[in-house]
Amino acid sequence: MSDPERVMLLSVHPRFATAILAGTKRVEVRRQRVAAPPGTPVLLYATAPTMAIVGIARIASVQVASPGEVWSASRTSAGISRREYDEYMSGATRASGLCLEEPIAFDSPVPLAALRTAGAFHPPQSYRYLTGEDLRKVAAAAPGIGEALPGVRVGSVMPWNH
Repeated sequence: MSDPERVMLLSVHPRFATAILAGTKRVEVRRQRVAAPPGTPVLLYATAPTMAIVGIARIASVQVASPGEVWSASRTSAGISRREYDEYMSGATRASGLCLEEPIAFDSPVPLAALRTAGAFHPPQSYRYLTGEDLRKVAAAAPGIGEALPGVRVGSVMPWNH
């Protein structure tokens, strides 16, 4: 898969997945450096108790800086309180703010159990890039995914290129 076709799988708590898909949370913060170019598609995996891929968004930009700088730039769009942010970032020296745009909620989330029927599938603790095989598993687990993602083909999840 070439870089423009890389797809990120991002694990988020269900409340954050809901807020991202509603457009009220536009920045997802991480304790480590995230290097992803603008335009990277991001499949949103909602963790327990949901345990499903619930939608997709696209990275508009990524800010990598100190936790204080990332908070200053993203506090109004991170969807968390300063206290939650400080607890999450405790001990971190670098932080990333992933600015997300164009969220699309799937009509039918893709449950982890369905993803695993096609073989071993492991959601990440934080994020990872999906292989072509992983994308085939997602497509196999969600035959109707093309309706939510116009123009989707195995190996590329780019719903914005109609």
